[in-house]
Amino acid sequence: MKDQRPDPDDLLEVVKDETHRSKRGQLKIFFGACAGVGKTFAMLQAARQLQREGVPVGIGIVETHGRKDTQELTEGLTVLTRKTMSGNGRPTTEFDLDGALASGYKLLVVDELAHTNVAGSRHAKRWQDVDELLDAGIDVYTALNVQHLDSLNDIVGGIIGVRVRETVPDRIFDAATDVVLVDLPPDDLLARMNAGKVYLPVSIERARQNFFRRGNLIALRELALRRVADRVNSDVRTYRVSHAIKTVWPTQELLMVCVSADRSQEKLVRESARLAHRLLVKWIVVHVDQPYHGDDQRARETLLSIASAAQAAGAEFANVPGQDVAQTLLDYARKRNATKLILGNPGGRRFVAFRPRLQERIARADPEMGLILLGVDDVQPPFKRKVTDERQSYAWSLAVATAACGVTTSVAAWLLRVFDPSNVVMLFLITVVFVSMWLGRVAGAWAALLSVACFDFYFIEPTMSFAVTDTQYFFTFVLMLVVALVISQLAARMRSEARVARAGERRASALARIARDLTSAIKIEQVMSVCREAITPLFGAKLILLVPDKQDNLVATQDAGLVDMSVAQWAFDHAQEAGAGTQTLNAAEALYLPLNASMATRGILAVLPTDSPLKRDPGRPTLTGCLLLVGCPCS
Repeated sequence: MKDQRPDPDDLLEVVKDETHRSKRGQLKIFFGACAGVGKTFAMLQAARQLQREGVPVGIGIVETHGRKDTQELTEGLTVLTRKTMSGNGRPTTEFDLDGALASGYKLLVVDELAHTNVAGSRHAKRWQDVDELLDAGIDVYTALNVQHLDSLNDIVGGIIGVRVRETVPDRIFDAATDVVLVDLPPDDLLARMNAGKVYLPVSIERARQNFFRRGNLIALRELALRRVADRVNSDVRTYRVSHAIKTVWPTQELLMVCVSADRSQEKLVRESARLAHRLLVKWIVVHVDQPYHGDDQRARETLLSIASAAQAAGAEFANVPGQDVAQTLLDYARKRNATKLILGNPGGRRFVAFRPRLQERIARADPEMGLILLGVDDVQPPFKRKVTDERQSYAWSLAVATAACGVTTSVAAWLLRVFDPSNVVMLFLITVVFVSMWLGRVAGAWAALLSVACFDFYFIEPTMSFAVTDTQYFFTFVLMLVVALVISQLAARMRSEARVARAGERRASALARIARDLTSAIKIEQVMSVCREAITPLFGAKLILLVPDKQDNLVATQDAGLVDMSVAQWAFDHAQEAGAGTQTLNAAEALYLPLNASMATRGILAVLPTDSPLKRDPGRPTLTGCLLLVGCPCS
């Protein structure tokens, strides 16, 4: 029976998120494609409904833009007094955050979440005011357009031809308790605008020629629908984790490309990228890391190349440790709610040791999982490379297993002076266990066969012969062989799973230690101390942190002479990695990683080789992730 319990790590993440939310007020965002779809109208209607149910509701700030029907909805609701400030040399009114905090209302309506406050306000942005209200336990209703989301700002700018300067971090949107999509078809919105229900008559013609073109509205509507769908999909994932739901819910198409550490797999990634782009769906590339295959540097370099190709094509790359490739892929697909798996289908029928191909094993394990086989002629099965690369290793392990069986036979011959042959069998079984745990499956199976042969040849009459006079020994030999083979496979499996567990523990403990140290770091010197003492030993490289000054020019916190400032500045200006091992300015000796936060690049982390060239390993935690995970104070 399969374990139906939720994954402890995922469940802990959900519980911590729910605990954090329970201490804050609830944020409800009325989200739309653009102005005029009715966000403020719907928000005020919802606020009036809560007031009728007995909830104290106040209006912190609402912009009616001269719309009579919107103005009428504010009647009967208490409107908080705005504070007067001096902006651009003339008095202007702004949202009074202190008055809102002291108002005592359970729910406040705060319109235009992306608004920029007047200089001299406590916060530069209104979303920061709302965040403080939530921290104080006050629920907030607010409105937001899709073009104001930070992650979509560049895309919207390319569509409408104008870069929107007022943005809101996506984390605010994703952390909202509820998001209500207020939608209106483009033709209906244009009709509303022509009727004077969106802008005043003097602004209608200019809006029609610029922002409010039908093509723009269609594109913005699609962006809004997709962004809300992404957020709903995240909620579905949280529900599935907390309720230990292992089956895939195909609420959103997600392709998972399964690759091996083979250079030809880059072609599979390119084919999958074209398929994902044609279908307009998200996709991830996954490799199963099997520890018992050894540390193959060439395979690591190939895997890093595949990871770079996948990320350059817009995919997420995951290197997942596991023993059974098919089962590990299925478990990860269910965890990510992937709807279809993409595998390379080599030309011709390949057959090894009566073992079915990967796609056949996946189909048998989960018949409901969708499989897409891409005919990539030059994709080579992973086992062929491994058999070639590990032939010497296998020869050495078989030789050691043979020697171990020889020593066991000598010890058994000495023990036969005291014990019966049936009692000596256990000595051979113990040898099989130790060989399997030390040298793996192949050596364990060989030790099992050799142990039975030695026991028959040396200790069963007639000795020094494989002939058997007593037929009951045939049953003993078969039983001994079966038990030895089962024990060898179980021991090898335990060894492999122990290595996987240790690798995962090292990653988790390293990240936990780094996160703990960085959480308490409030100065650049403290961050650099963590880099030297915790991160440097983990990655085997020297780290130098570069932070921008007021003119956005980088300044090294230490050893400035070791850093190529031109490469570092390029990485900072373009928010892309550069230097050794990348496709940009790769003649540099160091690797320069941008510390990209939600709204801006906060600095550069220079990774310099110590004794040998940099070894970039997709299985290790990322340097920038270690720092930004806890909010590195780099600016």
